[in-house]
Order: sequence, then structure tokens, then C-alpha cells
Amino acid sequence: MEIIDKVAIVTGGASGLGKACVRQLVQKGARVAILDMNKDQGTALAKEFEEKTIFLQTDVSDETNVKESIEAVADRLDSIHFVINCAGMGIPMKVLGKDGPMSMEPFIKTMQVNLNGTMNVICHAVAKIVENDSNADGEKGVVINTSSIAAFEGQIGQVAYTASKAAIAGITLPLAREFADYGIRVITIAPGIFDTPILGRLSEKVKASLARQIPFPKRLGDPKEFAFLASHIIENPVMNGETIRLDGSLRMTDR
Repeated sequence: MEIIDKVAIVTGGASGLGKACVRQLVQKGARVAILDMNKDQGTALAKEFEEKTIFLQTDVSDETNVKESIEAVADRLDSIHFVINCAGMGIPMKVLGKDGPMSMEPFIKTMQVNLNGTMNVICHAVAKIVENDSNADGEKGVVINTSSIAAFEGQIGQVAYTASKAAIAGITLPLAREFADYGIRVITIAPGIFDTPILGRLSEKVKASLARQIPFPKRLGDPKEFAFLASHIIENPVMNGETIRLDGSLRMTDR
């Protein structure tokens, strides 16, 4: 599907992978709704592109908030064609810690944001996408979700994050099969280690150590490279129902 003159929603669009996707889509001629919790960063990014973007402060784990935001996007930008779900979080935790069994609260919170948040956006956005006219291939829109290589090689302390990201990979095929009758494709990207703000608290020495673990290229991923893949997925009509690893052939060790 062509990107020019279409409307996209990017969750987690104020920073990191999501921000790179916003820039890529605007560059290719789309109008983009940035959904994010960070009001300052989201507003600043929207101002950078003026009439090409809007910002809506949104907690993806809150279904009512998501529904209101998506209604606002449809009203203000007239339609929705693409969704890129980048909003997410991770809380390191061991099931058995020094103080005993872990609290389920951070586990539940991680699932609410990463998995429930992704589904909240999909459910309400797809209800708008089905209203679009079909192109020559019968296509109406594209949904791109963000998993992680942790879905396949979760490390010690990543049980909640791995569970949420494995679930996102797991829903890809059934969603693609269900939405096929509506002309909507669903693809998931499972990124490796990317140079995003979530790594900002790490020293350059630690970042360099992480980069050395990657077979090739021996560096952290650039968010632009995630965005390049996302735009290619949108433009390639036969990419559907798959989880694509974007990791420089990295395979995580146990810790």
C-alpha cells in the first residue's frame, strides 16, 4: 500500500523506535497521529512537522482513553490506514528474589501495557480501518506490532517482558487470518538491541559491550532501521502474518 496521503497512528511515537517511524512516515507523505504518555516530547515532535502530525496523550493500557484518542484521530485526520504499535515497557524482575517471591503487580502492569495496550489499539483502530475503500489488491490498511527477540530468548529477570512480547508474536498469525477478509495485513517486528532512550541510563562502556554481542553489524541498531522496515512492510502487499526478527543475527544468552 502506498504511504503518501495516508493516515497513520504510531503509539509510543514520542521517542525511540516510534519517533523514528513518525519521521519516516511523514517523509513519505503520510499524516501521523502520535499517541504517547509523554506530553512534552509528543507535543514538541508534533510541532516539528506542523500540519503533518497531531499529538494525543494516551495511555494504551486504558481502553477508554485509547478509544477516545482513536475517535479523535478519525475526526481530525478523516481516516486511519496504518497502525504501528511501539508503546511498551519493561521491568526487570526475578520470580524468586532476595526478599522472596516476586510481586505480581509489575508482571500485571507489564502485560497491561505491552499486550493489552497493543490489543486495545488494534481493536479500536481496525474498526476505523475497515471503513476505508480498498486499493487494487483489495487492501484497506496495515497493522504493525512490536515484539522483541526476548520473545524467543528471554533472559533471567525478563519473565514479564518475555511473556508480553511472546504473546504479541503469538497473536500475529490469528489476527492476520481474521483480518484478511477485511483487506488488513498484520505483521510483527521483533527488534534486537537498538540505541533508544531505554538504553540511555547505560554507560558507553556497557553499550559497547552489548554491541560486541551482535554478530553483524557489530553495533546497536539505529531506530531509523526499524522505521525503514516498518515502511517497507506497509509498501509490500505480500508481507503478512509473520514476525520478523531485526537483530543482526543476535541470539541472547541466559543473562
